[in-house]
Amino acid sequence: MASNTTGEAFRVTTFGLSHGRALGATIDGCPAGLELSEEDIQIELNKRRPGTSNITTPRNESDKVEILSGVYDGKTDGTPLTAIIRNKDQRSKNYDNLENNPRPGHGDYCWYKKYGNYDYHGGGRGSGRITIGHVIGGAISKKLLEQYNITTTAHVTAIHNIKMEKKLPLETIKENITKNNVRCANLDTAKHMEEEILKAKSEGNSVGGQVEIIIDNLPVGLGQPVFDRIDGDLAKALMNIGAVKAVEVGLGVESSLLTGSQMNDQYTIKDDKIITTTNNSGGILGGMTNGMPVILRITVKPTPSVSNPQQTVNLESRTPRQITIEGRHDPCICPRITTVAEAACNMVIADHMIRSGFINPDKLE
Repeated sequence: MASNTTGEAFRVTTFGLSHGRALGATIDGCPAGLELSEEDIQIELNKRRPGTSNITTPRNESDKVEILSGVYDGKTDGTPLTAIIRNKDQRSKNYDNLENNPRPGHGDYCWYKKYGNYDYHGGGRGSGRITIGHVIGGAISKKLLEQYNITTTAHVTAIHNIKMEKKLPLETIKENITKNNVRCANLDTAKHMEEEILKAKSEGNSVGGQVEIIIDNLPVGLGQPVFDRIDGDLAKALMNIGAVKAVEVGLGVESSLLTGSQMNDQYTIKDDKIITTTNNSGGILGGMTNGMPVILRITVKPTPSVSNPQQTVNLESRTPRQITIEGRHDPCICPRITTVAEAACNMVIADHMIRSGFINPDKLE
């Protein structure tokens, strides 16, 4: 049975296909009394919208959101909240040559073996376009978390072999990622990253990279010590984004190179608040938030849809075939995945804030 719902107290169900009539999400468990407009959701959708620069897919979609239910007189009313986006610029004929010819790097063959068929038009339910539902759920949870001054910021730290070496303050990151198409906080590095993406695009190829997510102003104690660990739930949410191949918390892989005394974050008091002098743990200890910023990193694979000829096997004749993928695709997913990563994390944090009693599940107080 396919699962299209995430969360326990704050539940988000997404629906729709890449080339279907519409996509969207239903959110159940959002407390009543939250001021919410279509513009609140539209702001987030515009960040992941296609056709916004020469390093994204040229698919021309306005991604205009419509709220169908769950809001009364400008505020959430405690009932299921449903919002949709209608597809306008799908070109299904571009995929006719892919019928029974699974694309390398995509889930086509797995989908076919599991369900007996698959929608080869733009990937159907397996397309990156279905993350519109994530962003709708993320936008609503973001608005909810803003009431508690909790912010989530994702920025690109690497594209292919070009990396942002110097760490920057959070406020600088928030400011600079709006100034370039790559959403990299180092403006000089961003220029080289964009050149690398355009180089791959000109060669009919694609590149991957890394994205860092910073969640700030969290209370101490979100998460459980064993099966509902906050790092486990965040990692699951991020790994559930199609192109993500690895998740790190805090120092992540680098922690294996340290000794215990180097790794441990020691405690101190600042402004009458207990904090740690370093944040190697990434704001999470024992499966629970410790009050420091949560630091996560995801590794994003290159876009599998490339225009160079590739080898596959026809599912009917079981003979080798060479295919060329047409259509419109991102030469690098990283810039647009930042919004999806923020959304994924915001849904998890909102869910845990309600489950841990920091947010009243019925109405905002």
